[in-house]
Amino acid sequence: MRAPRRTLAAALALLAAVAAGMLQPTAAHAAGPVPHYLMTAFTNSSESNMYVYDSFNATNYNLIRANAYTPPSGLIRDPSVIRHTDGYYYLVHTTNWTGNTIGFARSADSVSWTFLRTVAVGLNGSTGSTWAPEWFKDSDGSVHVIFSASTTGTAGQFRPYRITATNTALSAWTAPVALGIPANYIDSFLVKVGSTYHNFLKNETSKYIEHATATSLNGPWQFVGTGNWAGWGSGLEGPALTRLPDGRWRLYFDNYTGGRYYYADSSTLSSFGAKVELAGLSGVARHFTVLREDVGDTTAVPTGNRSLRSANFPDRYVRHRSGPAYIDPLSSASSLADRQSGTFTVVAGLANAGCHSFQSVNTPGSYLRHFNMALTLQRDDGSAIFKGDATFCGRAGLAGGGTVSFESYNLPGRYLRHYNYAMRLDLRESTSVFASDASFTVTSPLA
Repeated sequence: MRAPRRTLAAALALLAAVAAGMLQPTAAHAAGPVPHYLMTAFTNSSESNMYVYDSFNATNYNLIRANAYTPPSGLIRDPSVIRHTDGYYYLVHTTNWTGNTIGFARSADSVSWTFLRTVAVGLNGSTGSTWAPEWFKDSDGSVHVIFSASTTGTAGQFRPYRITATNTALSAWTAPVALGIPANYIDSFLVKVGSTYHNFLKNETSKYIEHATATSLNGPWQFVGTGNWAGWGSGLEGPALTRLPDGRWRLYFDNYTGGRYYYADSSTLSSFGAKVELAGLSGVARHFTVLREDVGDTTAVPTGNRSLRSANFPDRYVRHRSGPAYIDPLSSASSLADRQSGTFTVVAGLANAGCHSFQSVNTPGSYLRHFNMALTLQRDDGSAIFKGDATFCGRAGLAGGGTVSFESYNLPGRYLRHYNYAMRLDLRESTSVFASDASFTVTSPLA
């Protein structure tokens, strides 16, 4: 959910704060919206362990966690990830080379996953194959899994099918429905632009990635790009699309015959540029999806030494107690040590310079970061996961009145808030209590 844009009243309140000396306008940094790209993949080294990567630009990916998830049995090939309306990340994946099941898992933070279930799609038994499930959320809010199935095993004639969730828990599904694509196509990846569905999929006969469009999810489908239409050559599979910050599309694909990974960009989806090898991950990652989430808005957050005052407990400020963070009563009469613990240097975000990080003034090199959803002060260990956990994007204060709220960079939709005076990261709620708990005034430093 997105916070409302700053109102004129809020803007006037901010100017009043500047005039009162609480903020320094020359040090303000306007953030976002900032894209965050989450990748889940299996690798050349393992078909049973999933790896999680993160990127700020859809080009340079950092490993967040190796072996982030291993299902109770079977494989985790072709993992596909979405963020559902309940705030959780959901995974669907291929479970075996043969059989009629697909697997599901769930995560609150995208790195620690819990097995949910395997679902039998009912198209074939142990002699068939069910591969490459991909999430697709339609413009009407319905959630689907598109998968490819063969009734005669790994060498059979694959066709794309869909199942549709019949409850919000994504635990009950319809019977499979054929998409209406002809025989021997696999690895369908769908997006909808306007009223047109775009399906990028692999022709199993020619080994080219082709492009089909339709005005209904059930077809009829018209192939608008066949054979070597894009000039990328054959031996390709596993297409996956994401949207770039400038509005263009990026299509990733696996050159499995060469053991490399590539991407190509497009403004319209009708034509693409030349393929470009994916730096750092080519030859490592296999058949993945990339989930883009936008974080923050255009709210300006002052940088430099600052303190954060609670909106609904104005005598309390965010401070660390040699680790865990709380809102505690602080004032100019407090001890120097206490005032220093409530003063932070607001700097460009460690994971993305469009957002912010909070460095302790009395423990240089240590930053506020979320850990198991609690806010705590820890020393920067240089890891990608630390940098993401310690980066927060400004939003117009949920409580209004010139306040600021802070959304987690790597867990969009979760905000810094206090609960029983302890600082933590929670999914946004549409309540006045949450709005007040998650809003702060950025003031001049206490120390």
